[in-house]
Amino acid sequence: MRKFVWYILNKLHIASIVQLVLKSGLKEDGWFKSYYTKQAVDKEGEPIPWCTYPFIKFIEPRLNFNMEVFEYGCGNSTFWYAKRVKSVTSVEHNRAWYDLVSIKSPKNSKIIYKELEYGGAYSKAVFDERRKYHIVVIDGRDRVNCAKNAVEALHNNGVVIFDNTDREQYSNGVEYLLVLGFKRLDFHGLSPVTAHNNLTSIFYRENNCLGI
Repeated sequence: MRKFVWYILNKLHIASIVQLVLKSGLKEDGWFKSYYTKQAVDKEGEPIPWCTYPFIKFIEPRLNFNMEVFEYGCGNSTFWYAKRVKSVTSVEHNRAWYDLVSIKSPKNSKIIYKELEYGGAYSKAVFDERRKYHIVVIDGRDRVNCAKNAVEALHNNGVVIFDNTDREQYSNGVEYLLVLGFKRLDFHGLSPVTAHNNLTSIFYRENNCLGI
């Protein structure tokens, strides 16, 4: 009976879809749950970054509780990093989203609200705490200016995580980091929620905190 059912499904050209739902890497990564909830979550519904799955799997075992992270753009990634590092500081331009995330933010996180003005306070928020970071995540707005400011806020062994580096509008930010001598490690693949491939990149130097 089982073979007959799969025979019919194959004839209807839907067997592959059924297989992906029943047992697949997509199911294990929680992609279906993220797609239907429209949130960056894993299969258990726990928050994860809205970056490519290959990137998440690469960086997770390299994080530790000595690290301090700064994010451009807050959200589920804030909760995810907060469980794995010493502290997370995020800047957010959307007041409603800021209010929503702030209510639930972990004790080791701080979210800063800044109105969005390109080249203004939002992209410079990385300097507000007057300290250096091991990781700066660029996944919000004004990303080119954010990339330029991120460099000055990094520890000597710090890295920049830059999401959606395949988009042409961010090419100047990518080029800026490369000209300064950063190396680039790309992670192509699916991300939560969306059904198309994306690109998340890590920009790093020698003796970096991720051991690349």
